[in-house]
Amino acid sequence: MLMKMKELLLFLSCVLGVSADVLHEDLYIMGCSDSDGEDLYGLEGEEVAYADFNKQTEVYPQPPFIDPITYREGTYENAVANQQICKQNLKVDLQAYKNPPLQRDAPSGVMIYPRDEVEPGVQNTLICHVTGFYPAPVKVSWTKNGEKVTEGTSINIPYPNKDGTFTQISRLDFIPQLGDIYSCSVQHPALTKPTTKIYDVEASQSAPGVGPAVFCGVGLTVGLLGVAAGTFFLIKGNECS
Repeated sequence: MLMKMKELLLFLSCVLGVSADVLHEDLYIMGCSDSDGEDLYGLEGEEVAYADFNKQTEVYPQPPFIDPITYREGTYENAVANQQICKQNLKVDLQAYKNPPLQRDAPSGVMIYPRDEVEPGVQNTLICHVTGFYPAPVKVSWTKNGEKVTEGTSINIPYPNKDGTFTQISRLDFIPQLGDIYSCSVQHPALTKPTTKIYDVEASQSAPGVGPAVFCGVGLTVGLLGVAAGTFFLIKGNECS
């Protein structure tokens, strides 16, 4: 835990129980390093708001179908002030703990998948989901048919996992066409080389869906149970006679 102080100085989390059966998680995280910083509000494992120190504004990455949540005026300015305090405290802590070595955990999982069911020629979004890494952030780059792509890409800020590692999600807006091949490559200080995942539009069209596989599995299970039950009663009937 002391090693992790070098990258993330302060972490605050609050879990509120509204009843014996329902829990709601309200999270605030403020952290800093020599070159980076984070100030984020979360609810139920989702981002509600965060300070974008490059654009110098508070960002609310909430979906359009919910009632928007906003914070009081001056929230971004407060985040900037907290960063100055955080970095000052970080210097004091590093001196007190004699500059402990930084722990590094490579991403434990990298996945690439479309947001919606893919239909050639229909706008969609590719998602590159990266989790289980420390420290944050990771760098994600995209390619289409071997060529680097930057337009239509985005990445959220690091979101903490319960084990102290982080998750980040990068997105690429795309119009799938048969023959197109996409990739997302993840870079992190704990990786000796980038981890790359491939998405082949044509292969995704020929791959069997999850739904049919589940129904087949359920049908097979029910059939086997029926055979077993029939055999059981047949044996019992013979014993009675």
